[in-house]
Amino acid sequence: MRIAYTDLYTFKIAYITLIGLLFALCTRAQRPAQGSVSDKIYTPEKLGYQLVWSDEFDGTQLDSAKWRVRGVGPRAIAYVSEKAVKVEDGLLKLFALNENDTLFGSAVGTQGLFMSKYGWYECRAQVQKSPGGVWSAFWIQSTEIAKGEDPAVYGAEIDIMECFRKLGEDIISHNVHWAYGPNQKTTHGYQSYLKGVGEGFHNFALEWLPDRYIFYIDGYKFYEITKGISNIEEYLILSMEYPGKIEEIGKSVFPDVFLVDYVRVYK
Repeated sequence: MRIAYTDLYTFKIAYITLIGLLFALCTRAQRPAQGSVSDKIYTPEKLGYQLVWSDEFDGTQLDSAKWRVRGVGPRAIAYVSEKAVKVEDGLLKLFALNENDTLFGSAVGTQGLFMSKYGWYECRAQVQKSPGGVWSAFWIQSTEIAKGEDPAVYGAEIDIMECFRKLGEDIISHNVHWAYGPNQKTTHGYQSYLKGVGEGFHNFALEWLPDRYIFYIDGYKFYEITKGISNIEEYLILSMEYPGKIEEIGKSVFPDVFLVDYVRVYK
């Protein structure tokens, strides 16, 4: 059977479109969630690290020698506000609030107070309850990230954990971004599945080495990433984030809260 020219042309267009869609999926879409790559439980002590910095949040207010409320003012569709940050009951509480249709988020960081390079970074925390919209995050940031494109020189944003419940109740995301600006680069999201991680307290950790990042949940190793490696000192951030569009918070439950029991850094 002979194929007409128009049919062949249509076939070529469909084939090119399919290849484009597959390329987009590979480069832009979220990766499928995976379980841990080992049954072994890792701890910083077993790996030879020693504690050099920590906050157990045992007081009644944020320790100003360790943290500052970060980025007070507009962020995405909300406002970062000190009113959404509390320390009580041995916990740091980072809230997402809706007061008379005004949205408040929260973030604290160690910029100007504590900077570090390499080592083991860990928090014990309970993620937010909202099935969509707002999300909790524990990450490391460079002060130089917008000044150049080489992450070794200008640093990276290292997302140790982000909890987007729209991806699933027991999924945690990890990511690395660098070269802020028109040529920004990213590894795109890596998703980890651990049954029960959406409930109660769990440990989220990063082992930052000169040639790779290793991501852990409850001591289980999930990913080793060798792209976007920063070789400069960076600071820590804990935050309750909002999306960029008001329509995306339809499933958010207010008030919601990200609870942090402690943050520890080992060398």
